[in-house]
Amino acid sequence: MRHPHRLVLALVAALLAIAPARAEYPDRTITMVVPFAAGGLSDVPARIMAAMLSDRIHQSIVVENKTGGSGTVGGTFAVRAEPDGYTLFVNSIADAQNLYFLPVSYNAVDDFAMIGMIVEGPPLVLVVDAAQPYRTLADLVADARAHPNKINFATSGPATSPAMALAQLNLLAKTSIVAVPYRGAGEAARYVAAGAVQATFTFYAQAKPLADAGKLRALAIASPQRIATWSEVPTMAELGYPNFDYRGFVGLAAPAKTPPAVIAYLNRELNAVIHSQAFQERMTALGMSVPPAAQNTPQYLADYLRRETARQAPLAALTGIKLVKPAP
Repeated sequence: MRHPHRLVLALVAALLAIAPARAEYPDRTITMVVPFAAGGLSDVPARIMAAMLSDRIHQSIVVENKTGGSGTVGGTFAVRAEPDGYTLFVNSIADAQNLYFLPVSYNAVDDFAMIGMIVEGPPLVLVVDAAQPYRTLADLVADARAHPNKINFATSGPATSPAMALAQLNLLAKTSIVAVPYRGAGEAARYVAAGAVQATFTFYAQAKPLADAGKLRALAIASPQRIATWSEVPTMAELGYPNFDYRGFVGLAAPAKTPPAVIAYLNRELNAVIHSQAFQERMTALGMSVPPAAQNTPQYLADYLRRETARQAPLAALTGIKLVKPAP
């Protein structure tokens, strides 16, 4: 007679042999939430990355643009999602700014599991409709001072970089240019190019193609240095407006408590995609760059976002807007 213990082991082994293999991540479609409109600073590199990542991991990635609230509508949706790796969130500089202007229901760092940076940059550029008479920033400011509330600037929401840059310009130039919100920087730039709004602060990726097409005119760069591929455009500081430093980033995160193994997998695959020649060539054309692979860890993105949040405090105070959270 066979030993009962051996019979149990044999039965378990038989069941394991006929049981289906345990599914490995990812085994179904992944949703990637972009909290701004299609064609914007966050959306374009995120979509390019998602398509390449999908090919690499042999799984569909659906990009959903959940707009509104300066990115907080999409953030709120993502932070409440099941932490299983099947809902990802594209974060940005707006996450470092929102808490100073809006009642945000989540912590942009602690309530997410960071995966890694997708791209860094580019800076904001002050552009006007090419049909407008303004050839320089001084021309625009002079008209704005002479005719309060006449000039409209398109923005991507009240707590985004374009809106903050406009508020800072109004404060320093003693103007009252009106902010007109749109669903993203890309949409804002397109409305200016169509003649619906006179001007905007938009990112290089949206500004340069429309300027090259003769639809926009660049007046200033909102960063400490000129852009090498647009070297004729002066910086705001050169034109007498200091402390203008509005550079973006696009990162990838998941809801907090997403399994560490899933985060590690996604970080590894993300780095493989963004450091491919094909991806980097497309980002260079948009005025963006990728961080070194060894540096681009989940902790790097978390630390970067914390530093940016602290850096935004004095910039938020400069706007003159009543802050939700007092600047330290």
